[in-house]
Amino acid sequence: MSNNSEQFASDNYSGICPEALEYMLRANQASAPAYGNDEWTQKAADYFRELFEIDCEVFFAFNGTAANSLSLAALCQSYHSVICHETSHIETDECGAPEFTSNGSKLLLAKGENGKLTPETIEAVVTKRSDIHYPKPKVISITQATELGTLYTPEELLGIKEVAKQYNLKIHVDGARFANAVAALNKSPAEITWKSGVDVLCFCGTKNGMALGEAIIFFNKSLAEDFDYRCKQAGQLASKMRFISAPWLGLLETGAWLKNARHANLCAEYLENQLLKIEGVEILFPREANAVFVKLPEQVIHSLKAKNWQFYTFIGVGGVRLMCAWNTTQARIDELIQDIQQAIA
Repeated sequence: MSNNSEQFASDNYSGICPEALEYMLRANQASAPAYGNDEWTQKAADYFRELFEIDCEVFFAFNGTAANSLSLAALCQSYHSVICHETSHIETDECGAPEFTSNGSKLLLAKGENGKLTPETIEAVVTKRSDIHYPKPKVISITQATELGTLYTPEELLGIKEVAKQYNLKIHVDGARFANAVAALNKSPAEITWKSGVDVLCFCGTKNGMALGEAIIFFNKSLAEDFDYRCKQAGQLASKMRFISAPWLGLLETGAWLKNARHANLCAEYLENQLLKIEGVEILFPREANAVFVKLPEQVIHSLKAKNWQFYTFIGVGGVRLMCAWNTTQARIDELIQDIQQAIA
């Protein structure tokens, strides 16, 4: 088996989906104004306003770390803090970028089952200290879908909105897999963002079939003041912006953003169902989007790695994350299942 066969390590492994590629090629037919002053960028931004049913401010960045860090910096002063789950990407996987970008805003970690913050865990962090020697809580950052593949329901989001209102906190959403959350919850994008109190969303295109590119969407437009300057200073203003915005338009206009997410979610559901048929396999967290977390015996993990299967085991000993993407195939899932069965036997 070659290493370039389809893998389950991450949806970042997948290529560009046809719709994104087609629009990128269309944008390449002629010259266009630079730095986002082109019609592709305008159209994509307008499409987001339509999709979210609100007049929002839209910006594009190259990657998720920049999108999260810059948007959090826009919500915080350096003496503020951000409340996030202990497994959140901004805490575990961004190399201190949120703190660096905000000139020092501290991340305050909260616990919560299945990767989710609750009003209670947020309140515990907020009320822990209120003296001037401690960074003042300013933002709640939630991940939808979470790092553990679970989802915040609209009811849970409204609970967080209440606690945010009570303590005058802003709400940021890391939407690395936001499309998968929309597909799984079967709610409108508006319902699980600004209608639930979200101020800013980082909507990922990369994991949903694009080559690169994230949309940063400010529902609270007053918070976006001078954000374009912030992007420029951070090296996130693409000169040929149309090559980020045109693929976005491709995903949005054709509906591929949702189709891709639904496909990935269905593949994960199929994968989970096949895994559950194998004795000695334990599902670690509820499978709600496109990730399956599974506990496999150590010898099975070694056997799979020897056969060039690639996956992450960063959740703890024996914990394997299997991620499905827009281009995952049932045949490839079946190959993986067969190799797990053989290794266990």
